[in-house]
Amino acid sequence: MNFSNTYTIYLRSHALEKALQHAVSLAPDILADAAAVDNDVTVMDNFRHMRGNYEQQRFNAGVLSNAIDVVQSALSDELRHDAPSDWAALQNSLGNLLAASAQQQGDEGLYCRAAEAFDHALDQLNPADTSMAWAETLYDLGTARQALGKLSGDGKWFKSAADAYTQALAVWTRDAAPEAWMYTMHQLGETFHLHGMQLKGNRTFQKSVVAYKNAASVLDADRYAFELAATHNNRAVVLHHLGESEENPERLEEAIKYYDKALAVAMEQQLPFHLAVICRVNKATAQNALAGLRHDAEMAEQVSDEFELILMCFPHALQPLCAKHCEAQMDQAKRAETA
Repeated sequence: MNFSNTYTIYLRSHALEKALQHAVSLAPDILADAAAVDNDVTVMDNFRHMRGNYEQQRFNAGVLSNAIDVVQSALSDELRHDAPSDWAALQNSLGNLLAASAQQQGDEGLYCRAAEAFDHALDQLNPADTSMAWAETLYDLGTARQALGKLSGDGKWFKSAADAYTQALAVWTRDAAPEAWMYTMHQLGETFHLHGMQLKGNRTFQKSVVAYKNAASVLDADRYAFELAATHNNRAVVLHHLGESEENPERLEEAIKYYDKALAVAMEQQLPFHLAVICRVNKATAQNALAGLRHDAEMAEQVSDEFELILMCFPHALQPLCAKHCEAQMDQAKRAETA
């Protein structure tokens, strides 16, 4: 089964931002320049939010290596003995910094080191006394394992990521911590989606759809516009792939409905324009799959026109690989018109 190429939108990494701020607080003189807002980017990054869990929104790209050194130097046996919760917080920050560096470099070893740092932190935390820190560390561990599974292709990491998120949800309930619950449900949805693609397993896709549905249930467009648009889009991506796996046009129609919801939120709430374009590309890709499944030449013609319009009107909002995807989809639709 070959799934369509789609674009997942990742939420902002508050854990990475927190880890960077922690490092800066330990050595403000060393990290002062790197901690400054990066205003040197001259070309708009139209693929931000699509690369993974550890996108840096504010800091210079070179801050990570120095921050890792600072945090590692602060980890001492004396601190572990005298202030185990502080030592655990340092390990948590180290884990997120290592994972961010792993994403930048595509390095499995760094992801493994990140997971080890989170495990060290958990060893020092008592769930009964430090439940929120314990849940936060489990969430971060799950995110590192999810990314490791995506990079390595080893399904065991997706299973262990889902386990970590599930344990965190025992503390971060919908009533007690709705925002943290939402973020965790969102990440659980992505974990099940990635694992489902590997397994080609419809049941795992269905678990992902439920997790995204849960995440959306506590979101509104006024307070959480970006998160809501991302959740609608990502839920649609899973339905899109589930429809292809089942060869079920109704699933694809449902996916198109949620792509429309994501697009509407992005436009109405004036989110960065490239996000709306990504939703539109995903929607047209799903329509192309639906046209193929139904052998519908008229729909294929409409899809071909849509991709031609996207390429003509929004080239500034497309990354090169995304533009190539649009061109390939347009060619596929044109062939279906005359088939």
